[in-house]
Amino acid sequence: MTAPAPAPPAPRVWETFRDSPAAAKVILAGVTVNRLSGFLQVFIVLYLTHQGFSAEQAVIAVGCYGGGAVVGALLGGTATERLGPRAATVISMSAAAVLTASLLYIADYLLLLVFVAAASACAQLFRPASSTLLSSLVPTERQTMIFAMYRLGLNLGATGAPLVGYGLYHLGGESFVYVFWGEAAIAAAYAALAFATLPAKSALPAVPEEPGTAADARGGYAAVLADRRFSLYLLATFLHSAVFVQYVTTLPLQVEDVGIALFWYTLAVSVNGAIVIAFELAITKVTQRLAARTVLAAGFALVGAGVAFYALPIGPAALIVGTLIWSLGEIVSGPAFFAHPAKAGPARLKAHYLGSFHFMFSLGIALGPLIGGWLYLHIGSLVWPAVATASLAAAVIAWTCVPRPERPGNA
Repeated sequence: MTAPAPAPPAPRVWETFRDSPAAAKVILAGVTVNRLSGFLQVFIVLYLTHQGFSAEQAVIAVGCYGGGAVVGALLGGTATERLGPRAATVISMSAAAVLTASLLYIADYLLLLVFVAAASACAQLFRPASSTLLSSLVPTERQTMIFAMYRLGLNLGATGAPLVGYGLYHLGGESFVYVFWGEAAIAAAYAALAFATLPAKSALPAVPEEPGTAADARGGYAAVLADRRFSLYLLATFLHSAVFVQYVTTLPLQVEDVGIALFWYTLAVSVNGAIVIAFELAITKVTQRLAARTVLAAGFALVGAGVAFYALPIGPAALIVGTLIWSLGEIVSGPAFFAHPAKAGPARLKAHYLGSFHFMFSLGIALGPLIGGWLYLHIGSLVWPAVATASLAAAVIAWTCVPRPERPGNA
C-alpha cells in the first residue's frame, strides 16, 4: 500500500508576498492606508467638544460612528457582489473622502450625526471588498498567511493613525482642518489607485457552480444564514469581538476606579500593539500548518484567560500579564479568524460570507462596550470572569462549527 504523499511545505512570509499578484499588494497597502487615515474615529470626540458640543453629544456621535460601521460592513458584501470589488472600493473611498471633509462645514448637530454615520458606513464598504478580492487572488493554501499580512496592515495603520493625525493637528496650528482634509485626501488618493490597478469585475475568473451546498436555493445573506455551520461561526465572531473590545472600554474604568496609574494602562495597550506587529507573521508560519478549528479554539480560550486575569487584585501585574496572555490569543487566532470566512462557503457567495463576518465583528465592537460597561457597573471586577465565559463559549463554538481539515497530515 502506497504511503500518502507528504503535504507541501507551508508558504513562508516573503514567498507569499512575492508570489502574490500586484493587485493583492495594492490591497495590502490599501488596508494600511485606510486605517492610517482613520483620524475621524480617533478625533471625533475632541473635534465636537472643541466646536462647543457637550460630552454627551460627542458620545452619541461615537455611537453613530459605530452604527455606521456595522451597516457599512453589511452593505459592503452586497456592493461587492453586485458591482465587483474594484467598484465597491472606489465608491467606498471616494464617498468617505467627500463625507469626511464635509464634517468641517456642518454646524447643525443632527446633520452632523448623519454625516458621521454615513462617512463611517462608506469607509467600511472597503472591508468586504478588499477581503473578497484578496481571497480571490491568492491560492487557498496561502490565505491564512496573506490574511496575517492583511492584519499586519490593519495594526500598523491603527497604531500610526493617532500619531499622523496629531501631527496634522499641530501642522494646522492646532486646528482640525488638516486632520479631516488629510483623511479625505488619503482616501481619495487610494480610490484613484484602486481604480487604476485593481481588476474590474469582468476581468475576474468566472465562478463555477457549486451544487450540493446549503446555499444553492438562495442568494445573498439568506444563503449565508442557511449555512448552519457558518451561522454558528458568526455567533462566535460576535462573542469574540465583544470580549476583545473590553480593553479599550471597560478596562480603563477599572484602572481609574482602583487607582492604577494611567502609565500602566498605556503600557499594556502599547505592549499589545507591539507584540502583535512584531510576532504575528512569525507565529503564523507555525499555526497555518494546524487545523483552523484548533487554532481558533486555542486563540479564543487564551483571550478569555487573559481578560479573566484582570480580576486578580494584584494591580499593574494583572494588567500587564493579562494583556500578554490575550495578546498571544489574538496572534494565534487572528489570521485564521479573518481567513476562514473567505473559504467557508461557495465561491459565488464569498462577498456575502465576508460581509456577514465583518458585520458581526463590527456589531460586537459596537455593542461590547455597552454590555461590558453595564456589567462593570453592576458586578464590578467580576465582569472579567463573566466576559471570559463568552470567550470560552466562542472557543467551543469555533471547535464545533469549523470543519475538520481534509488534507492528510493536518492537525
